[in-house]
Amino acid sequence: MNNWNKIILDLCGGTGSWSKPYYDNGYDVRVITLPDNDVRLCPPPQGIYGILAAPPCTDFASSGARWWEAKGKSALLEALSIVDACYRIISIANPVFWCLENPIGRLVHYLGEPVLYFDPCDYGDPYTKKTCLWGNFNIPAKNPVEPTEGSKMWRCYGGKSERTKRLRSATPPGFAQAFYEANR
Repeated sequence: MNNWNKIILDLCGGTGSWSKPYYDNGYDVRVITLPDNDVRLCPPPQGIYGILAAPPCTDFASSGARWWEAKGKSALLEALSIVDACYRIISIANPVFWCLENPIGRLVHYLGEPVLYFDPCDYGDPYTKKTCLWGNFNIPAKNPVEPTEGSKMWRCYGGKSERTKRLRSATPPGFAQAFYEANR
């Protein structure tokens, strides 16, 4: 089977940065993300090879903990409905591999302990942003570098603009490539 026949679903993929190495290597990548596609309403196609899921972290990430109470329970339930939809698609598709990622935060209380915690600097990108991975996948080989940029998300990407949200949510390229190499 050549890579063009291998379908990769990129759920809540936003920038498509996590699935880019798959696309660049001839996989049939399908990004299912808002505003055009809501994972809660999309049935998966047949023959899925792999699933990358990155549900929005706004109501899960520890960096936003100070706003959780003010947002109330409805925001959390809405966010959990997206995670639930990702798990539903994974269950129906039964892919060769799947992975769900989210920054360190309260999602561990709903999904249990992650398979892997990582920082971008573990995979060649010189900054920190502790991230959790759940799923059934091969753990990528690390390529650690010094985090000379520190917590770049705080320093460079504060605020609530759509551009800022996209930059903060982009998968680090070193991790994306390492994940692809381990799960192709």
